[in-house]
Amino acid sequence: MKPKILTTLPTYTRAQFASDLVAGVTVAMVALPLSLAIAIASGAAPEKGIVTAIVAGFLISLLGGSRVQIGGPTGAFIVVVFGVISEHGYDGLVLATFMAGIIMLIAGYLKAGNLVAYVPEPVINGFTIGIAVIIAVSQIKDLLGLSMAAVPADFIAKIEALWLARQSVSAFALGIGLATMVMIIVLRRLWPKFPGLIVAVGLTSTLVAMAALPVETIFSQFGPLPRTLPVPAFPQISVERLQELLPSALVIAFLASIESLLSAMVADKMIGGHHRPNAEVLAQGFANIGSALFGGLPATGAIARTATNVRAGGKTPIAGIVHALTILLIMLLAAPLAGYLAMPALAGLLILTAWNMSEPHKWRGYMQTPTADRILLLLTLFLMVFADLTVAIGLGVFVGLALRLRRNKAGITSD
Repeated sequence: MKPKILTTLPTYTRAQFASDLVAGVTVAMVALPLSLAIAIASGAAPEKGIVTAIVAGFLISLLGGSRVQIGGPTGAFIVVVFGVISEHGYDGLVLATFMAGIIMLIAGYLKAGNLVAYVPEPVINGFTIGIAVIIAVSQIKDLLGLSMAAVPADFIAKIEALWLARQSVSAFALGIGLATMVMIIVLRRLWPKFPGLIVAVGLTSTLVAMAALPVETIFSQFGPLPRTLPVPAFPQISVERLQELLPSALVIAFLASIESLLSAMVADKMIGGHHRPNAEVLAQGFANIGSALFGGLPATGAIARTATNVRAGGKTPIAGIVHALTILLIMLLAAPLAGYLAMPALAGLLILTAWNMSEPHKWRGYMQTPTADRILLLLTLFLMVFADLTVAIGLGVFVGLALRLRRNKAGITSD
């Protein structure tokens, strides 16, 4: 359970630091607008995303079991966070995140990180695609500039409300959102290592400001962003509140553990390395406790940002620490500039993030798997979108494990 940074530091070189420095700054340019967009989509204030990226991102790199893992707020949490805030308020989310951190510390010490191998792959795939669908639909309002008092949390009700507001579509908002998406795609294909994401969002947001277009920005919707980290404080705790939020805390802990370990596995394939799963779970626990103390969101390892780190030349956990400190520096020196970011630009960014999360290049492969796996994937996806995340994961894992036992039994019988 030894953190990877302790393994890498004794042989750390100046050349590695140069690579880590460039990679860390590059990832920070990608993480900044994503963190803002994820916080807003989750129903939280935008600065909560920045706080999470700084505090949790720092702790995940400092204490984690992967050389190149980048942590922070992720799209997978949007549905969970939105639901907890809607039902229990933001203070409820902070307490649930704090509890989730403690649960992950216990899981890490009990070496539960090895259990990720038992979660059926179709469940993970169905869950990921379902999250992507929900994220994309949640961004339609800002992408189209629709005039709506509130967007319902329920998927069907949300679709109905968006349809009823269709007459208020803003051509300016849609143009800015689409232009941002096109620029991100083009820049990503032309220069994969270049942080084109921040350039695209920055350019379209600059156009909105310079031309005084009637398009919502972070500042117009939420006011000025703070220029300092909040003072850490413990959430208010009571027995009733702990019982009330325990299911949400368990979901956050499960989701953070699964996503961080999956991200670390992806990173291993990219660098030919081996992460330490239990150290990673422990790091997620400390990171979520830290994020909660600063009033941040749940955090986990971010697959897209981790991949960006590797492509940008990140070699050790120092790159992740540089990423967190760079975002902190931006917050201290340039927070007012972030307020000019256009909401349709951030919506376009999140829609592309959702598309990439769903991994469309793998869909054909999913359809060629055994019938039971396809049904399990579609069942998890359906429950994720139309029912509830907890039900989707719980029932999906139960059915998946039952199918695995059935296959194992059939194999033994045939022998």
